[in-house]
Amino acid sequence: MMRKTIVITWLVLIFGAIGATFWYSELKYQLPTPIPTNYKNVKRGEFINLNNYLSTGGSKPVFLHFFNPDCPCSRFNMACFKTLVKSYGNKVNFVIVVMNNDSYTVKNIQDKFDLNIPVLFNASIARACGVYSTPQAVLINTHHNLYYRGNYNRSRYCNDEKTNFAKIAIDSLLNNNALPNINPLALQAYGCTLPNCNKTE
Repeated sequence: MMRKTIVITWLVLIFGAIGATFWYSELKYQLPTPIPTNYKNVKRGEFINLNNYLSTGGSKPVFLHFFNPDCPCSRFNMACFKTLVKSYGNKVNFVIVVMNNDSYTVKNIQDKFDLNIPVLFNASIARACGVYSTPQAVLINTHHNLYYRGNYNRSRYCNDEKTNFAKIAIDSLLNNNALPNINPLALQAYGCTLPNCNKTE
């Protein structure tokens, strides 16, 4: 009887550890990112002065990819972002904005993505765009107005074409259309809080 109790206790502990690990690595990143107490919302259509951060000219929209190398959600999102760059790189100026306190370099980030595009390290860009988690997509039109800020996809792995929100936004902007009424999940931030990779403040 004692042996059976010990075996059952060990099984409960093992399955509890497995469940906790699953929660830590998967489920918690499917919950909305907590909104910071000092968060200042930036509404769609607001002017974003990018001249303080980069010089891209005004002939193309600008797509800002907010990325944290230590965030699992950001890492899963990399292939999706690269696909967008390859599909729209001649029509949209893509920029990676690194949200991380570690000492990464421009080359480190470009090598991670295998892309030769601008990389910025400036947390104030996130505040200017109303971003408080990674990964997040921000699309700014040629008049420097915020057109879209939100998620890339409903799926963590960006494999749901019907909810490819970032692509929908790019297509809509390039066709000179107003942003369609997309799923509210597009605008609810998920992922890792800034500047650190966690889900709590």
